[in-house]
Amino acid sequence: MTDGHATRRRTRRTPKPLDRTRLNDLALHYVARFATSSGKLESYLRRKLRERGWDGDSEPDIAGLVTRFAEKNYVDDAAYARMKASGLLARGYGARRVEQTLRADGLAEDVRQANSPDEAQAREAVLSYVRRRRFGPFRIVPRGESPDAAHKAREKQLAAIVRAGHSFDHARRAVEAKTETELEEWVAEARD
Repeated sequence: MTDGHATRRRTRRTPKPLDRTRLNDLALHYVARFATSSGKLESYLRRKLRERGWDGDSEPDIAGLVTRFAEKNYVDDAAYARMKASGLLARGYGARRVEQTLRADGLAEDVRQANSPDEAQAREAVLSYVRRRRFGPFRIVPRGESPDAAHKAREKQLAAIVRAGHSFDHARRAVEAKTETELEEWVAEARD
């Protein structure tokens, strides 16, 4: 025996328009669930307002809500930037990629500048990237590889490293290193 109601689709209920309380609850839920910046919180709240509409007496004060959350340390742009930058550098992304990500997350110029990697961090990141991707001295060369194929592989490696946010000089240095030790010494040189 089959249930005729089982095949019916549920109709999606339209969410209620936001008011001041609901907007505050949405923001609170978002910052409790995700590590975020004030810029990301503001864009999230603006998107929710576009989707659901506003049912308040006056215009929504999103900037004021984000400021209150920052004052209560629910949102900490500096801590978020440190966390995001260190995570990207650990995965091997370069200074340009860190800058782009922090800018996209709505962080202010001074916060982005304070979290841009120094020379030693940039070199460590490129070493991490080439080690993970098996570029440069970490590359396994196929037996009988022609010089033309080796040149094409080198060009592809350079392009990938630059796309990951590293400078061309760092990319060239990483790809042209003959041994892992040479590359590690170049990184250690910047730490001193």
